[in-house]
Amino acid sequence: NTQNAEPPPRRIAREGYCRGGVADIISTVEFNSSGELLATGDKGGRVVVFQREQESKSQPQRRGEYNVYSTFQSHEPEFDYLKSLEIEEKINKIKWLPQQNAAYFLLSTNDKTVKLWKISERDKRPEGYNLKDEDGRIRNPSTITSLRVPVLQPMDLMVEATARRVFSNAHTYHINSISVNSDLQTYISTDDLRVNLWNLEITDRSFNIVDIKPANMEELTEVITSAEFHPQQCHTFAYSSSKGSIRLCDMRQAALCDKHCKYFEEPEDPSTRSFFSEIISSISDVKFSHNGRYLMTRDYLTVKVWDLQMENKPLETYQVHDYLRGKLCSLYENDCIFDKFECVWNGSDSVIMTGSYNNFFRMFDRNTKRDVTLEASRENSKPRAILKPRKVCVGGKRRKDEISVDSLDFSKKILHTTWHPHENIIAVAATNNLYIFQDKVN
Repeated sequence: NTQNAEPPPRRIAREGYCRGGVADIISTVEFNSSGELLATGDKGGRVVVFQREQESKSQPQRRGEYNVYSTFQSHEPEFDYLKSLEIEEKINKIKWLPQQNAAYFLLSTNDKTVKLWKISERDKRPEGYNLKDEDGRIRNPSTITSLRVPVLQPMDLMVEATARRVFSNAHTYHINSISVNSDLQTYISTDDLRVNLWNLEITDRSFNIVDIKPANMEELTEVITSAEFHPQQCHTFAYSSSKGSIRLCDMRQAALCDKHCKYFEEPEDPSTRSFFSEIISSISDVKFSHNGRYLMTRDYLTVKVWDLQMENKPLETYQVHDYLRGKLCSLYENDCIFDKFECVWNGSDSVIMTGSYNNFFRMFDRNTKRDVTLEASRENSKPRAILKPRKVCVGGKRRKDEISVDSLDFSKKILHTTWHPHENIIAVAATNNLYIFQDKVN
């Protein structure tokens, strides 16, 4: 595991997936628990699963490259006739279940429906049926004069994706996050106002465990933006709000967790208050550290690390792109101020990563307090090329290798990132391109 955010990771694969069109914009990326598989979801409702190349003696350098393993249509566009609303097919989140057998299982969700998918391999096919011929046509029973024992014949490897469960009709508002419990039997799905608890085996009912909807919707002051289960304690989960607060809840206290057991919020500095304060304080992502001791939150300008034992202020605050503070007015006008950036821990919880604009992404080393800005773009990223740190210039004289804050491209943004659970391999989604980077290897 990395102990240092520098030297920057090195690129090991081309754009693993690159297509054109709005439907191909990647909307979520997620490694499975072993890191051997990487799943992406897009706005067209498709899930693409990449598998890591196994090491071979003839081509040892290919170890680490990810190639397409399976592609399937997870969700289709739907129409809610009662509300006259179109339901997008866009995949909002993907979560892998820990592997129990030879097959892989993942949860994928759009705005309304969560599905459990099984991804399995088949390299044999049965032959020699009695009641049908080799073409699959039913035989006339009167022509059957002897019984055969069907045999399994080898065939080309085929990867199948089948929907095993469909969890629907439980959310009035758009689902923003799902999280699998450490008990491996339940998961939560979260929308703007409610958190629902599901059993993975039961699709026709769920339990509402958080409901912040007021009796009068005109009194609504905040919405839920993200929620996640604790990695070890199956009764503990956290959810974040648009007001910049995080609530930690214990399901042992009550069936409805409207009363939190811990409340994390940083008091606002009155001297920096502005029209945009409430918008930029909204938390777009919340993640427990792997060891379960810390919470990481991402708001528009910063990443914060909270100790679960200290509620009154964050343990660490990292400025992601503070140079945008003077541009909030134009970011409000072009709606970029409402972008929802994700954040992610490395395997040892020592480095954190999050995205920015101009296809930049940021890494912060919690031990050395060093940080680095890297760029994921097709222009400067040839396979196995080393990424150079980038710097943004705010006013004054610009150096040769710096980029001016006025020339940043706000249409190129990295919202979705994921980190291999055990190694220094990261996946970064930049619009409809997927980039995979790895630590420099001698």
